[in-house]
Amino acid sequence: MALFAPLVMRSVTLNNRIGISPMCQYSAVDGLANDWHLVHLGGRAVGGAGLVMVEATAVEPDGRITPADLGLWSDAQIEPLRRIARFIQAQGSVPAIQIAHAGRKASAALPWEGGHAITPQAGGWFPTFAPSPIPFDSNWPTPQALDADGLNRIRQAFIESASRALEAEFQVLEIHAAHGYLLHEFLSPLSNHRTDDYGGSFENRTRLIREIVQDVRSVWPAHLPLWVRISATDWVEDGWDLTQSVQLAKLLKPLGVDLLDVSSGGLVPNAHIPTAPGYQVPLAETIRQEADIPTAAVGLITEPAQAEQIVQSGQADMVLIGRESLREPYWPLHAAFDLGVEVAWPVQYHRAQPRLYQLR
Repeated sequence: MALFAPLVMRSVTLNNRIGISPMCQYSAVDGLANDWHLVHLGGRAVGGAGLVMVEATAVEPDGRITPADLGLWSDAQIEPLRRIARFIQAQGSVPAIQIAHAGRKASAALPWEGGHAITPQAGGWFPTFAPSPIPFDSNWPTPQALDADGLNRIRQAFIESASRALEAEFQVLEIHAAHGYLLHEFLSPLSNHRTDDYGGSFENRTRLIREIVQDVRSVWPAHLPLWVRISATDWVEDGWDLTQSVQLAKLLKPLGVDLLDVSSGGLVPNAHIPTAPGYQVPLAETIRQEADIPTAAVGLITEPAQAEQIVQSGQADMVLIGRESLREPYWPLHAAFDLGVEVAWPVQYHRAQPRLYQLR
């Protein structure tokens, strides 16, 4: 079965093509990982995923989505994450982490508290930062456009966070340039109205992500994979689209990017997204074929046969499971059973394996 074939990327080998998507838990204090993150992420490694990725981890305090996001802006944040990375690896899975800056969508309330913008008095912060002074929505504050010093600060923050991720013993690093956060905001003409070297043309709008990839590659070792997550389309006319995503992929590959994690949307609140099972898979397929770069497919992938078809047919090199893994932490083990593949369960659960199958 293609889904359970190893995937080799540089010096790293995934024992299958199933990864756990980075999913914010909004459970950190001062950006520090804690027992919740250990159990949440460790449980998915126990569940048989070939790769487990830590949620969007902010490169600076102002880059958090909410006050409860993880961070890598401080050396104090290394050890709690190292504990998680070591546990993931001990289960035979590859530990990965996504580094991010939320841009104009920063300083938000927790999702179960509404997810709206919050003021400093409510625990948020201001200003937020973006390529241009355009708010995310009418009830969000106007962000501050990054000047040259601000851009240099952001670039340095990604470098330092990447270095800390390496010290924390992660084996795959992903740069978040999707879902309407800062780097995506630079890519899209809907949010980037700059007239300098970082706005206007495709070359200029992609400049910051290209620079950050090069910056990160300068500290992230050549033997370890580097991924980038993109929103392949804004799903809005005159926004960022699949054609531009293919062009970007062709530019990122020679800079040292090993895989594009292909998602979509998130830039504007009024986009009409045609959600359906596997609705983003064709985006990953097009980029893989036209840019000749490995891709990961995401989005409403819930059934083992569906995941197998995606990989077997060459639509993507692997699948990343998100919400389905929250419902079923052992999804990879159960997928193997459904597809008739023999995989090793954790030895601690060996006696329970037949009974778990019977209770499904």
